[in-house]
Formats: sequence, structure tokens, C-alpha cells
Amino acid sequence: MLRIPGQAGKDLCDSHLAPTRRDILRIGGSGLLAMSLGQMFQLKARADEKTISRGPGWGKAKSVILVYLQGGPSHIDLWDPKENVPEKIRSAFGNIPTKIPGINFTEILPKLAKVNDKMTMIRSMSYTPNGLFNHTAAIYQMMTGYTTDKVSPSGQLEPPNAKDYPNFGSQIIRMQPQTEPMLPFVTLPRPLQESNVVGKGGTAGFLGKGFDPYTLYPEGDDMDMQKMSRIKIEDLKLRPDVFAVRLQRRARLRQELEAAMPEIDKAVEQYHLSEYYERALNLVVSGRAREAFAIERETPQMRERYGLNTFGQSCLLARRLVEAGTKVVELVWPKVANSDNHSWDHHVGLTQRMKNQSGPMLDTGLAALIDDMDEKGLLAETLVIAVGEFGRSPERGVSTSGNGNSADGRDHWPYCYTACIAGAGIKRGYVHGKSDKTASSPLEDPVHPTELLATIYHAFGIDPETIVFNHLNQPRELVKAKAVTALFA
Repeated sequence: MLRIPGQAGKDLCDSHLAPTRRDILRIGGSGLLAMSLGQMFQLKARADEKTISRGPGWGKAKSVILVYLQGGPSHIDLWDPKENVPEKIRSAFGNIPTKIPGINFTEILPKLAKVNDKMTMIRSMSYTPNGLFNHTAAIYQMMTGYTTDKVSPSGQLEPPNAKDYPNFGSQIIRMQPQTEPMLPFVTLPRPLQESNVVGKGGTAGFLGKGFDPYTLYPEGDDMDMQKMSRIKIEDLKLRPDVFAVRLQRRARLRQELEAAMPEIDKAVEQYHLSEYYERALNLVVSGRAREAFAIERETPQMRERYGLNTFGQSCLLARRLVEAGTKVVELVWPKVANSDNHSWDHHVGLTQRMKNQSGPMLDTGLAALIDDMDEKGLLAETLVIAVGEFGRSPERGVSTSGNGNSADGRDHWPYCYTACIAGAGIKRGYVHGKSDKTASSPLEDPVHPTELLATIYHAFGIDPETIVFNHLNQPRELVKAKAVTALFA
């Protein structure tokens, strides 16, 4: 008789997924029908294939790099400039042509203008805020697909807690467990942050800490542009209190199963489980992980191609992580969302800050990432997305969020902004949606942030409407939105 020790479901990594009486009856019933457990799973898989509407792009992605431009960049001053508009709306930067005929960028993105034929531009990102005018609440929505009940009038939230909705990366690695001896989910080079609220929307929330990302936050403040040159594997927070215990517990459970049911090994021998568990248990000291973080092994020319600053070297490290087998990389713009200098939160001094700080870093790093990934063939199975929590107000010098703005500043604007997405079957050289004359609202094909998340899930072959159970064991969809399949070729 097979006996699994412990109270049913209570010591599982995912206690909310404990077997129910109905599950036991289903398995028992399968025996009455002379079906093996494997046959039952095969039939279920076939049924799932018939019920899920796949559509273009389904299952094309094996990894994703989210370049998260926290702070909210001005779409008008980057990739959706407008002509023949009033002075207060028109960008201070001149327009330049891109590889897509008829599509212009501003002059501060010359390198991205040469690679936008490898990606899709969504010029119709849009949502109507509900307590989302400021950064943290908007970031939480973008990362989890949900809004939160506890939002102050300013948009500030409470710190992260175990009741939060999970970051999409946590959902992906839970539903598609890592099959390589490599870190499944990494966040770098700093956490999501507005004021003193750090990491909201960046954790596994009610899924449990076992699905939190590994974090690489090198020592040094946000203005230290060389800190990525000093990274070491010890900077990576491996959460041994969670990770090692989970793996060891799974190994013990597997030993129990092997002892009682040797036929299981025969049934699944094609999956090389013994090899997988041995490699997984040694992940903490994996040479593969250490190799991925050794960016000093790149040539000086390659490192310079990405930009010798925190953002550029983080883009390079993101590529190396994907090469080594990491499934989800979240690259957070290396500055507190609501701060000065090279932040995207340009309430004041937009022209000089964007021209001399944030603009060149974005142009060099993101262009190199897309081009390099394409050259190496990595773009075929990797989504690369660049997006912020919102755009900036079309008119300079006005307040839309209660913040003060100089004559050369733009306030928060969630009603219309731009995202860029490439790889994993996404159309190349395509512009989805269109903003109006002043880039104030979409004229065509608006895309909500939750629809962008649904598109990511879809690309991984995960139904966005898959049900998960929260901390109260209540059923919730991964995201309440449909994938935008028109983005895929």
C-alpha cells in the first residue's frame, strides 16, 4: 500500500492544490474503466487541446525578458512624436525616420530607429485609472493583472504581503516548471519601487515564496553606473530556506513513490526524472548559473555595444540568462519610479534629462538587446517587451495626478502610451493601434495592460483564463483578459 506521510495537502509546496475527495474518486474511477493513470492524463491533455482556442502565437515562447521602464516614459518624446500640434504638446526633439516606412521616432532614439523592423510597436496602450494615477498601483496592475482594494488617494499601496496577486513571472514558472538546472525567474538590477514602497507587484504573493524571483541587486546606489561590473554570484539571493527545502521534500516524496510503485519509473523513464532531480538539487552550486553571471567574459566590444552603464549591462546579463535557460527575466529600469536624474518620471527638466540621461541609455541598451538576440537566434523563442506603467501627458506643464510640473515637464498619462514587443512569433516591422492627433487617446485597437499580460501567457501556451486559487482558496483567473493575437504573425 502506498502511504504518503503528513497531513493531506498541508506540507505541500502548494497547499491550495491538495488533492480533494473528488480527485481521489476520479483516480479510483479510472481503474474501474481499466485505464492507467498515464492514459487518463493523455485523455485529459487531448481534451484540453480541443477546449483551448490557440490561435496565432500559441506556445511560441520559451522565455521572456520584460524591460520594465518604471517611472512612465513620455511616448510623445520617444516613439510616437506628433507634428502640426500646439507648442505645449509638440516634443522638443526633432523627428527621424525608422526602418518602418512612415513611422518616425524622435532624434534621441537613432539606434532603435534602425531595429524597429524586428519588432511590433503598440501605440495604443490604454486604461482608465481607478486609483492608478500614481506609480505603485499602476505597476501592480501591469505586473499581476489585478488592481488592489487598498489604494490611497495618491495611488500608494501597502508593502508586499502574502495576500498579493502573484507577479506574472511567478505564475509562469509555477505552471511550467523549470526543466533546466538554471534559475527560473530573475529580477535585476533593482526592485520595483515608488517612495518607500519596495517590491509591490514583484513577488509570488499568495503562491508562496517558493515562486518568488531570484534577485540580483548589486551594491551601490542608483547613480552608480558601474555597479554591474562588480556583480558576483554571491549577490544573487537564492532563498535557500525555501528553495532547498522544496527540492529536498520533493526528493523524499519521490523516494516514497519509487519504493511503493516501481512501475512509475518505467512509465516516465523517458522524462529522465532521476537526472532532473539530481541536477535540480545541485542548482545552488550550478556552474551554469555562475557562468551566466560572468559578464566580464564578454568582449569589450560587446559590453560597449550594450552601453557601459547599469541599464546596458543589465540588458546584456538578461541575454546571458536566457541563453543559459532562465525562463523569466524582469529588468527593472535602474531608478526609483518617482525620482529625479535618469528616472522616467519627468515632471521637471524633461528635455535635458531625457536627452542626456534616460534616452541614450534606453536607445543603446534596448537596441543592442533586440539586435543581438536576433543575431544569435534567441529571438525566435524569446519575447522581449519594453513598457512602463503609463505614458506622459500630451500637454506640458499641467497636473493630471496632483503632482507639480514645470513648463518642461509632463505628468502621468495612462490613457494612451506605447509598448514595444519582439520575438516568439510577434510580427516584425508592425505597428498595432494608432493614437489620435495629440497622442491623448487611441484611435484604433486599444490594448489594456491586462491584455498584454494575457498575450504573454498565450505565447507560453498558457490559457490566460486558467483558474488559480488565492490565499482564501477562492478561484481566480490568471488574468481577466484575452490575448491580442493580432500581434503575432
